[in-house]
Amino acid sequence: MKRMVGTVRTLAAVAGLVLAGPVLAAGEPPHIEKQQWSFSGPFGTYDPAQLQRGFKIYREVCSGCHSMRFVAFRNLAQPGGPGFSEEEAKAIAAEYTVEDGPNDDGDMYERPGILADHFPSPFPNEQAARAANGGAYPPDFSLLAKARAAHRGFPNFVFDAFTQYQEQGPDYIYALLTGYEEEAPEGVEVPVGQYYNHSFLAANTLAMAPPLSEELVEYTDGTPMTVDQYARDVAAFMMWAAEPHLEDRKKIGFRVMAFLIIFGSLLYFTKQKIWRNVDH
Repeated sequence: MKRMVGTVRTLAAVAGLVLAGPVLAAGEPPHIEKQQWSFSGPFGTYDPAQLQRGFKIYREVCSGCHSMRFVAFRNLAQPGGPGFSEEEAKAIAAEYTVEDGPNDDGDMYERPGILADHFPSPFPNEQAARAANGGAYPPDFSLLAKARAAHRGFPNFVFDAFTQYQEQGPDYIYALLTGYEEEAPEGVEVPVGQYYNHSFLAANTLAMAPPLSEELVEYTDGTPMTVDQYARDVAAFMMWAAEPHLEDRKKIGFRVMAFLIIFGSLLYFTKQKIWRNVDH
């Protein structure tokens, strides 16, 4: 009897949560538009030129606050990435100062970066980062494109599984960078030191000021120097930083699926050949 009562209470609690779902979800998440990316779909690949532009934006605009500690300088020259040569990657690494040691005297020291080093953080620790940004902690860029995504809900996530839609992260980053508005809608109060952004998932305001503006970063390949283009380029670069082996993964997946189709077909025809005339 006690077990039955406990089961009934559990089912009632689950039913209560299900029924309360619409109430808990009363705050509608922002609508994030799906964008066109070169790396979309099962056969998509990164655009090296776009990744180089995105890296330029990260260096000149974002790296002053955001770290990228899981990306090494050598990754810049690896296949499927921005397409830098090894010499170019070495030159980029040498422009950074990294802490090393201890030396023979037991002291830490600074030296120019090498290919084996990871991108250094702009702050020595989280407390220093918060102190420099009004209490807000700038997230690391390494995995942000995979960790941030708009909630798609049912049945969208089912369709996403069949359409191979995996670009929720870049879509959200692009929407966030282009979602700032100078004036908040009527009835929305923006706290001091905050900025209104209609695409921010956590709330409508955030501490990060609009990082992009027209002609902020100089492009030398003729690409438009607009906020829209900057946002696309840096979002694509952040996707590569989060998944640098995306192209290899897709190639392996295609080969596995082709093998399974051929192998399954051979098994079927073999079964038909051997057992077709055998009584069961």
